[in-house]
Amino acid sequence: MPQTLTIEDKIAAEYGDLSAKLRDAADYVAAHPVDVATRSLRAISASSGLAPATFSRLARALGFASYEELRELSRNAVGRRYVSFSERVHRLQAEAEAGAQPPFLTRQASACTANIEAMIRLIDPARLEDAVERLHRARNVVLFGALGSTGIVEYMAYMGSYFAANWRLAGRMGASLASAMADIGAEDALIVLTKPPHARRAILAAQMARERGAFVLVITDTHACPALKWSDAGFILPSDSPQFFSSYAASLVLAETIIGMLAARAGPQAKARIEEVEARNHRLEEFWVA
Repeated sequence: MPQTLTIEDKIAAEYGDLSAKLRDAADYVAAHPVDVATRSLRAISASSGLAPATFSRLARALGFASYEELRELSRNAVGRRYVSFSERVHRLQAEAEAGAQPPFLTRQASACTANIEAMIRLIDPARLEDAVERLHRARNVVLFGALGSTGIVEYMAYMGSYFAANWRLAGRMGASLASAMADIGAEDALIVLTKPPHARRAILAAQMARERGAFVLVITDTHACPALKWSDAGFILPSDSPQFFSSYAASLVLAETIIGMLAARAGPQAKARIEEVEARNHRLEEFWVA
């Protein structure tokens, strides 16, 4: 099945093996895709402080025949750079003091909408179909997210457990992450959601699962995410936001999309299981009845 990689996908796949100088060039390319796509190599060199030959070497290290091929792929990229939470809240407060317009609600909603629209352009449907099919065939699907990613992963696991009995949330409520990773094997899959600052356990979980032959799907927002080195499928989503915290809007849409695609594949068994879960919810009086 054909797959279209973005410039960030290409950088992420090789980032861990690049030299320090080539990493500097890769960071610049990922953060300035419009400049790379529209300006000359000489201008890029002047702006970045790196020699033109460094970008040519980067292109070859990423598997391109020339810098021009790298430049062409950059046309569809969306640049993102991690800024610390403290820096973001300082910027947020400064904007509030200056009476920034339009209202914050409008700016936040616009940023989330832009992230979702960019995600649609960035994700190749064929790659997504392939990843979902691997999850569908997995004996067990383990999910892990820490820090700010915890809630999104828990929600994804909650949805998945409605139609599939083989979904497991790792490290929840003090449970041992090690126990979940000890049971994972080549017939299983691991979904990891992580954004800067990356939780160490999320990176190690991806590495452990890959070492045991499991299918590893990583959702993040930067090509420099260490977990991408261990992934079979990686989705780099925009998370720009006017507030101090990275936006999870695009990640949430992707999570719900994956669940919907899996439910569609599950067939009559999914409907039967959901009916059983709902019946037991009513029996346990989980729902408010007016």
